[in-house]
Amino acid sequence: MRLLPVYRVTVHVPPDSVQRVVDGVCAVDDLRIGDYAHSAWISAPAIEQFRPLAGANPTLGDIGELVRAPSVRIEFCIPRDAARLARLVDSGIRPHHPWSVPAIVVDEASMPVP
Repeated sequence: MRLLPVYRVTVHVPPDSVQRVVDGVCAVDDLRIGDYAHSAWISAPAIEQFRPLAGANPTLGDIGELVRAPSVRIEFCIPRDAARLARLVDSGIRPHHPWSVPAIVVDEASMPVP
């Protein structure tokens, strides 16, 4: 076994946009890890909350209003490559996500590979 340094990308998406975001990401990158492509983890629906502040342009809710909405967590890993990560975020996630500021988190992690 060896450990592959990866970026683990997590994005929270409204349930009706999950497939659009996954398809957008896979159109930009095959998400290949070893002998598998299009590898992603999609978690059960949960709730996300936010309060749009002055200057925001919320897709849902109004300025100052606490909003709670259904959300699904999508995660995938790619080998650490900053240009590849930027392409995935800028071309794969943002244009396909309905929020003006998608909740995207990137962690540096290691993935065991044979």
